[in-house]
Amino acid sequence: MKQAIGFIDSGVGGLTVVKEVLKQLPHEQIYYLGDTARCPYGPRDIEEVKEFTWQMTNFLVEQGVKMIVIACNTATAAALKDIRANLNIPIIGVIQPGSRAALKETRNNHIGVIGTVGTVQSLAYPNALRGLNQYVEVDSLACPKFVPIVESFEYKSPIAKKIVAESLLPLKSTKIDTLILGCTHYPLLKPIIENVMGDDVTVINSGEETASEVSALLDYHDLLEKQVGKINHRFFTTGSVDIFKDIASDWLDFKDMVVEHIHLG
Repeated sequence: MKQAIGFIDSGVGGLTVVKEVLKQLPHEQIYYLGDTARCPYGPRDIEEVKEFTWQMTNFLVEQGVKMIVIACNTATAAALKDIRANLNIPIIGVIQPGSRAALKETRNNHIGVIGTVGTVQSLAYPNALRGLNQYVEVDSLACPKFVPIVESFEYKSPIAKKIVAESLLPLKSTKIDTLILGCTHYPLLKPIIENVMGDDVTVINSGEETASEVSALLDYHDLLEKQVGKINHRFFTTGSVDIFKDIASDWLDFKDMVVEHIHLG
């Protein structure tokens, strides 16, 4: 029987990481939990985010997952260290992989980060980036309007283009040549963000780098799925099943997706 990789997020954003993992590890089984009823996490108190993240983690541990990916930057900043110290399965966040990817790409050591209020206030990205390269300059910008656009399935709408253009205006006058999407919801807005920032700025989706880390860690712990057998992905949400299903089906190109509603806390 296949053991699944567990993914947790405040909503649908972590599906951007799932998409990259499925590309690299097509034989793996995925269990995904999006806490859409309590999304967004960005404006919440850090202790509340930590509590919610533990609730999601414990739910997936009860389902027997072999690894957990905290596919949410706000939750990673708040709870990764604590959860990693208290569980005996591999736990991965998205901040370190995103930071490494940005440092590979930058040509002038001037990196921008956009994220939720919680992620930006935590200084998790500047700390991670400077921990790897002490000479890097970091411009951080909170974009609190982005997550509601994605969660309401409006990320392809004209209003999305307007909000993204207005929100990113402060970064246009900086010298950044690389921009980290410091929230896993933001890759669904990536085409608009790239258009606004222009060809001179490389936009980093940390999902690809996170997927590589998932693969390496599973291999290290001898947990990689080598059997081609039947795969039974499971998706859970605390909010609207229909909205979650619409976004997940569109982003992952899954047909006949089954989404289960659960309660937490």
